[in-house]
Amino acid sequence: MIVTNKATRINLFDFKSTPMRTFHITWLSFFGCFFSWFAIAPLMPLIREDLGLTKTQVGNTMIASVAVTILARLLIGWLCDRLGPRRTYTALLFLCAIPVMGIGLANNYETFLLFRLAIGAIGASFVITQYHTSVMFAPHCVGTANATAAGWGNLGGGVTQMVMPLIVSLFLTLGIGESAAWRLSMVIPGLILIVMGFVYYRGTKDFPDGNMDELRQRGQLPVKAGGLETFRQAVGDHRVWVLALIYGASFGIELTMDNMAALYFTDQFHLSMTHAGLIAGLFGLMNIFARALGGIFSDRLARTGGLRARVFFLGTVLFLGGIALIVFSRITVLTGAVVAMVIFGLFVKMANGATYSVVPFVNKKALGAVAGIVGAGGNVGAVLIGFLFRSESLSYSTALFILGVAVMCVSVFSLVIKFSREDEKELQRDIEARQLRTLEPQTV
Repeated sequence: MIVTNKATRINLFDFKSTPMRTFHITWLSFFGCFFSWFAIAPLMPLIREDLGLTKTQVGNTMIASVAVTILARLLIGWLCDRLGPRRTYTALLFLCAIPVMGIGLANNYETFLLFRLAIGAIGASFVITQYHTSVMFAPHCVGTANATAAGWGNLGGGVTQMVMPLIVSLFLTLGIGESAAWRLSMVIPGLILIVMGFVYYRGTKDFPDGNMDELRQRGQLPVKAGGLETFRQAVGDHRVWVLALIYGASFGIELTMDNMAALYFTDQFHLSMTHAGLIAGLFGLMNIFARALGGIFSDRLARTGGLRARVFFLGTVLFLGGIALIVFSRITVLTGAVVAMVIFGLFVKMANGATYSVVPFVNKKALGAVAGIVGAGGNVGAVLIGFLFRSESLSYSTALFILGVAVMCVSVFSLVIKFSREDEKELQRDIEARQLRTLEPQTV
C-alpha cells in the first residue's frame, strides 16, 4: 500500500489540511478513550467499600480491564487494513460508550468484573491512533507524530485520575449518596465517547488523498486489502514479537500504574481518595511531553544513525526505566516516592514513543497488523503484571521491585531487532530528499 501526499512537518496550528486535522481529532478521541477506560480507577477506594471487594477481587478487575484489549487490538489492526481507520474508530467509540455508562448498574463483584472487561475493548483505540498518524505523516517525522498523538491521548489517563474524584465530590455536595455518586459519574465519560464518535466520522479521512473506498474506486488502493496474507506476514516476523514484548514492559507498566496508582498511594501513604488521585494523575499528565520526547529523539537520531539508532535508543530508555522503577519501589517517604514516580514514568513513556517510532518501518504493507500485535503486547504485559498485584502474599512495593528487574531484562531483547540495508537506504533517501527541499520536520 503506497500512500501519497503525506504531511512533511507537524504544524500544530494547522487545522485545515487533512493530515493535521486528522492528527488533532485522533489524539482528542484517544484522550477521550483513555479518560473513559480508566475513569473507574481513581474511584476504586470508594467502590471497594461499596461492593465489599477483597484485594484479590480488585486485582482481578484490574486484569479484566486490560485483558480483553489484547484480542480487541489484534482485531482492530486487521479492520484498519480492511475498512480504514475512520469507520473503525467511529464504531469503536459508539460501542464502548455502552459499558462505560453501564458499569453504574453493577451491584456486586461479578457484574462489576464483567463491565470492566467490556470497557477494556476501548484500549484498541490506540492501534487506530497509531495507524492513522502513520499513514498521514512522512517517514522522517512519523515517529514524532505517532508519539505525540499517543502521548496526548494517554494524557486522559492522568486527567481522569484528577477529575473523576471531583465529579463524585460534586454529586456528594448535591446530597447524592456515595453509592449513587460514583455510578452517576460514569455517565460523563460515556457521553464524551459519543460526541467524539460523531466528530471522528465527520472530521477525518482515511488517508491524505481521501477515504479508503474512494481511493479503491480510483484505483489508488487495492480492491482487497488487509487480508489474512498481511496478517501472516506480521505474525511471521520475529521483530514484531520482540517489539510486542518490549511494549509489554513499557506500556504494560503504564496501564498498571493507571489502574493501581491511586490505590497504592492510598494504602501506602494513607491519603484520601482525592489527594491520591491528584498524585496518581501526575503519572498520566507526563504524557503531555514524555511520550512525544521518545518520538522526537528517535526521529532525530535516525537522521544520522538510521533505524539502528532508533532501536538502540529504545533499548536504552527502557533499561533506565527499569532502574528507576526499582528505586521507586524502595522509597517510603511520600515526597521521594512522587519524584521517583515522575522519573521512572519519564523513561517508560519515552520507551512507549520510541517503540512506535520503529513500528512503521517493520512492514508497511501490514501496518495495521503490526501495530495491532505490538499494541496487544502492551496489554499482555499489563495482564501478567496484574497477577503480581492481585497476590495476597506480595505487597505492592515488592511487586514493583520485581517488575523493575523484569523491565531491565526485557530491554536486552532490543538487540535482536535488525533492519536490512535496503530498509536503511530507503529511510536515508527520504531524509536526503526532504533536506534538499528544506522541509525539515518542525514541532510548534
